[in-house]
Amino acid sequence: MLVGVPKEIKDHEGRVGLVPAAVRELVAHGHRVLVQEDAGRGAGIFDEDFRRAGATLVNDAESVWSSSDLIVKVKEPLAAERKLLHKGQVLFTYLHLAPDPDQANDLIRSQASCIAYETVTGPRGSLPLLTPMSEVAGRMSVQVGAHCLENAQHGRGILLGGVPGVAPANVLVLGGGVAGTNAVLMAVGLGAGRDGGGPLWRCVTASCRSVRHAHQDGFPDPGDLGASRRGGGSCHRHDSDSWSRCAQIDHPRHAARHETGLGHRRCFH
Repeated sequence: MLVGVPKEIKDHEGRVGLVPAAVRELVAHGHRVLVQEDAGRGAGIFDEDFRRAGATLVNDAESVWSSSDLIVKVKEPLAAERKLLHKGQVLFTYLHLAPDPDQANDLIRSQASCIAYETVTGPRGSLPLLTPMSEVAGRMSVQVGAHCLENAQHGRGILLGGVPGVAPANVLVLGGGVAGTNAVLMAVGLGAGRDGGGPLWRCVTASCRSVRHAHQDGFPDPGDLGASRRGGGSCHRHDSDSWSRCAQIDHPRHAARHETGLGHRRCFH
């Protein structure tokens, strides 16, 4: 199979569909890889890296799109790229078709087989290709939030982790999925959510329909929600369709994850 990697042309997109290690793996299994020049520059990967991995470099996108059996991208193809798709070709990328009917119609007309990363599902219902993006989003959310707290950004002038004598910011994360869990880990790592009274609790119980409860200082003890305290106990299900993640914000080294029952449960101690 001839695998093509065109350069991303969407604004502010610097990623590349394949890294040299993936190219090397494909070549080792007998496939050929065609990479557009400078496709990886925005990610800090240079043409010579792809050449050493066994790829063939071409200087224009049309050569990649017209010759390749499989096109591997990062973002959805823009209108100019969709015109280059043809019958029998396979496109593998993030598509996010729901808000973009023009793209959906163009892909149908192309008669190409288009596989969206975000719909690839694991044996147990996981979304392995969407999970890394959620991890990035969760970690960036705390970084962006800290930036927005600065006076220069018209924030309240609060340092997320505080300094001796100055209390840190309190962080409430709604939802404990992949993004929420990574946001909590980042907030803990930056020293948020501590005062003189000891560790603070931030708990969220939610279902696929809505956020059920949000608990913080002064609200019901998270122990009532099944959050285990330091040294013992475990999370448990509250009803058949809900999930909860409870965090006692202390120190990253004390973080321990527990998963019980059939539900998705996480406790951080």
